[in-house]
Amino acid sequence: MSSDRPTTPTANHDNARGPSIALLLAAIVVVGINMRVTITGVGPLLEQMSASTGDSVATLSLLTSVPVVIWALVSSFAHTLSHRFGMNRVVLWALLVLAGGTLLRSVPGPETSLWIGTVLIGVALAVANVLLPAVVKRSFGSHVALVTSIYTALFAGCGALASGLVVPISYAVEPSGGDIGWRVALVAVAATLPIAIVLWLLHMRRFGADRGHRLAKGTARGPSVWADPVAWLVGIYMGVQAIMFYVMITWLAPYARSLGHSEVLAGYDVMIFQMVGVLGSIALPFAMRGRMERWVPAILPLFSMAGVAGLLLAPSGIFLWISLAGLCSGGSIACSLTLMATRARDHQTASALSGMGQSVGYVIAGLAPVTFGAIHSATGGWTASLLFLLVFSSIAQFVFGLLVGRDRYVFDRLRARAGRPAA
Repeated sequence: MSSDRPTTPTANHDNARGPSIALLLAAIVVVGINMRVTITGVGPLLEQMSASTGDSVATLSLLTSVPVVIWALVSSFAHTLSHRFGMNRVVLWALLVLAGGTLLRSVPGPETSLWIGTVLIGVALAVANVLLPAVVKRSFGSHVALVTSIYTALFAGCGALASGLVVPISYAVEPSGGDIGWRVALVAVAATLPIAIVLWLLHMRRFGADRGHRLAKGTARGPSVWADPVAWLVGIYMGVQAIMFYVMITWLAPYARSLGHSEVLAGYDVMIFQMVGVLGSIALPFAMRGRMERWVPAILPLFSMAGVAGLLLAPSGIFLWISLAGLCSGGSIACSLTLMATRARDHQTASALSGMGQSVGYVIAGLAPVTFGAIHSATGGWTASLLFLLVFSSIAQFVFGLLVGRDRYVFDRLRARAGRPAA
């Protein structure tokens, strides 16, 4: 595979200034910490939230699906915003909206604030999800897989800690498990968000706000990434691998409770699933080397196949099975985000591919927790739901992993038809 080297003056400027790159990496790291903690803490708190608000657990489980649906709707617009206003400025806006949504969601009062805050969190994360791969592509060149694995490992690990800590925090604040405890817990796990905002502001002060570009009236916009088959493979792969994560963070705790685990232990189960995912994220850049790069997208779901099959056949071994599924999940999200950078030949194309791929991916992933829960409610058991997870996540990811692993790039087919070189 050809080297993904930056082709813009911005990237060359960054590479020439080590402190700027170090500051950018630090900012990306702390942003990564906050990419999942605002949503992964919801699942273990569903029973407390239900007792507090009077809504059913099934209804409140939609709180983990709302951000994913928002990502599906908003992701494709992030590239347009970035092009118009500048990548750095738009990421800053996203962080500020994320902070506002996190606070609004936890304010006691009308229940609408819970849902409006969740929508704002979804919008902010949609923009950050899309633009971070493009930022990495622009500034880190051939180290895309390594930097991507760092921040995905962080958001997986910190998301896992959030899942395990929210219940103890809520009871520490309010031992009776009332209305205030879970609200404070959801804010507490996002305590590093102000640091992310400050670091990004420092990066912008040193690096610049990154000017946007307005297209002149009548100017052709160029080819659409939505018409490219490679982009569709990346998007579908993103979606089917994400099914596993969003189903597990929503329904693993209730499933573990059905096996006799306590509320706290069920929260730890969700944490273990995500913590093992950190290992998958960290291992990815070492696995995606040489000829193995072609096969890694299809090898990863073999672990989740074994994990889901184990939950079906021997649920008493839940620790082993969720560990295998978590290993796949952590490696798969890092793989998906890496593909959004490496299947593009420049950071602008990477931004467009990331927006389109995540929009498609989260349409698929957003429906999964609701579908899983509906099957569980209809059947009164877990077998049919787990079979749904096995087929539409693990097996589907294997099939699309074989296709997306081929060494092809967005717009190369268009360039070939026009008689131009691929790079």
